[in-house]
Amino acid sequence: MNASLYPLQFNPILKERIWGGEKLKTVLHKDITSKITGESWELSTVPGDVSIISNGEHKGISLQAFIDKYPDEVLGTEVHKRFGKQFPLLFKFIDAREDLSIQVHPNDELAKERHNSFGKTEMWYIMQADPGSRIIVGFKEKSNQEEYLESLKNKNLLSILEQVPTKAGDVFFLETGTVHAIGAGVLLAEIQQTSDITYRIYDFDRVDAAGNTRELHVDLALDAINYDVVETQKKYKTQENVFNDVVDCPYFTTNLLPLQGTIEIDKTFESFTVYMCVEGYFEIEYYNEKFTYEKGATVLIPAGMNMFKISGNASILEIYIS
Repeated sequence: MNASLYPLQFNPILKERIWGGEKLKTVLHKDITSKITGESWELSTVPGDVSIISNGEHKGISLQAFIDKYPDEVLGTEVHKRFGKQFPLLFKFIDAREDLSIQVHPNDELAKERHNSFGKTEMWYIMQADPGSRIIVGFKEKSNQEEYLESLKNKNLLSILEQVPTKAGDVFFLETGTVHAIGAGVLLAEIQQTSDITYRIYDFDRVDAAGNTRELHVDLALDAINYDVVETQKKYKTQENVFNDVVDCPYFTTNLLPLQGTIEIDKTFESFTVYMCVEGYFEIEYYNEKFTYEKGATVLIPAGMNMFKISGNASILEIYIS
């Protein structure tokens, strides 16, 4: 092992959005000053938005530079083999003060052909939801291009889409092609493929401070949409001190660890692991050094760091590639 390894944290990349709010500061203690901060990109190698290590010996180094130097140690042997030196996932916290635009993401084939990008399969873990909050996911009944375009033209698209009331702890898994929107009042953790390709199809006729509407991508979206009814909400167990299965897909595996006390971790060298603290606090002990985290923390465990202890009182999302 050449690299000096330890749990890595990163400077959040904060994004102002027309629909954003202040919960990233008030709930997750992110250092924001704007009243419309919608996203905190916690872990990213999207060009132009590459995360910078914020702790320890490698502080100030970009995640991509660290991967370039130590691909097996950081990514893991299997992830390196499959993706080269690309970090294949993007991790965010999202605060929707207002509804996001209704949108859809293309699959790998379409994204590669049109944008030379990955597609964008993603999942949401709801961390907090105001009373009456909901999310929009897929069609109520099987639809088609004609019905969809007619409802869009008549500005009643919501009438044919599924709107699901939501609360803290809910999980939604969105395969590419699923028409969706995060609803007002929702704070969530998002795990997705490394991609920033979004086709916006309806934005509630909103205008920005200068009176401009945001660009829509109605034509591009037509071939990307899945018009079938989809099951998006995931049920999962919450057994204490166990990694409970939440989502297992070709792009990532996500488990939930309800932690009370101390557990020992013994991993393979095949994949990195990411921990997102969605409630409480915890610490990692590695070679007699302790690293502490609270709600809103995102931690990258390099693949070469395979044995350590976790202790605390927390709900933690564990993400890796299997």
